[in-house]
Amino acid sequence: MSWQLALVGIVVIPLLILPTRSVGETRWKLLTEKQEKNDEMNQLINETLSVSGSILVKLFTREKQEYDRFVKMNEEVTQLSMKESRSGQWFRVVMGMFTQLGPLLIYFAGGWFIIKNIDPTLSVGTITATVALTNRLYRPVESLLNISVDFTRSLALFTRIFAYFDKENTIVSPKNGSRKPIQNKDICYNHVSFSYTPEKSLLTDINFVVPGGKMHAIVGPSGSGKSTVVNFIPRLYDVDGGSVSIGGVDVRKYNLTYLREHIGVVTQDTYLFNGTIRENLLYAKADATQEELEAACKTASIHDFIVNQPDGYDTMVGNRGLKLSGGEKQRISIARVMLKNPDILILDEATSALDSISENAIQDALETMMKGRTSIVIAHRLSTILKADRILVVKDGVIAEQGTHDDLLERNGVYRDLYETQFRKVIEYEAEHQDSENG
Repeated sequence: MSWQLALVGIVVIPLLILPTRSVGETRWKLLTEKQEKNDEMNQLINETLSVSGSILVKLFTREKQEYDRFVKMNEEVTQLSMKESRSGQWFRVVMGMFTQLGPLLIYFAGGWFIIKNIDPTLSVGTITATVALTNRLYRPVESLLNISVDFTRSLALFTRIFAYFDKENTIVSPKNGSRKPIQNKDICYNHVSFSYTPEKSLLTDINFVVPGGKMHAIVGPSGSGKSTVVNFIPRLYDVDGGSVSIGGVDVRKYNLTYLREHIGVVTQDTYLFNGTIRENLLYAKADATQEELEAACKTASIHDFIVNQPDGYDTMVGNRGLKLSGGEKQRISIARVMLKNPDILILDEATSALDSISENAIQDALETMMKGRTSIVIAHRLSTILKADRILVVKDGVIAEQGTHDDLLERNGVYRDLYETQFRKVIEYEAEHQDSENG
């Protein structure tokens, strides 16, 4: 109809493209910041409204401070949301201005061509038709550019998701991993080193052997890495240097599921799911019968407590076992591991939350469970350590000493210091308590 007017109309299209990239990047940046703040706010909510967190807030009377923190974070999220929304609105306004600019330029150019008689064939009808057709060209272009902006904006969400997906999982099961039996097999630590951060090494040269069917105790100062040492066996962590092997096979060469199915761990921080006692016990063995559940609980001295509850084994334990005492939770945890009947047993302060009566009640059960079973025990109680076939003392990233209780005392080394500072006070206290009862 008129190639001159067509060129005038097309000139506006690059103007539509120019703000698209800038607005897309701006909205991406604002949405990224908003998501980061939103994650911080959700973390604050989860921490302060969880069972342990809410109790801590109340005990330290920090309700107002935590409320103020939430209000501040919520305000930041709100402001970023409004900025991001406004940037989109301004983009639509600018796009609208540019799309209206095209028809104005066409009317102006058409009028100029008619007045100057540049194109004698040009008529008002042609100008009007060109404007109508150009508008129909602008609308799909504008829609495509809006999609481009929305796509760029959505990348802010995908970036955070892909950041998690792209994290390398270093603890993986090898293809055709070994399923060699591990019952009563030696556990060997060979020049093991490990660090949580590159700047500071936690373990530098750990060397020891736990013979199959024997029980070794690990002691050491707080923060020396005792729990980390035993976490290499079920591959909760992998060593940075050296190796940990069971029966001569590096644990990293075992099928991961098979390895963990045959290892039982009782941790110091007992965790129970928000369900029934039965459901928490069945987590160890989904097809366990009622008789097996009761046998494990009787061994852990928790059966009588359970049956005295109105709902028995179907009693709800609450979030993280809120409705149970620390000792009750730990005995259920011990019963759960007993139900699993593992080949290797790891006890990390397994009786730390028990009183003397409860501990004595299940100590025999633990000894029965460890008999003939390869076991590693992390303990601060002398009664547990004395029953170990060998004691390993961890300090400064190495096994500083190892031997029996009497041998280590004679050396006047690290173990002697631990004995003087920790165990002797317990012995003296128990002796005084016993004398007062006899008196």
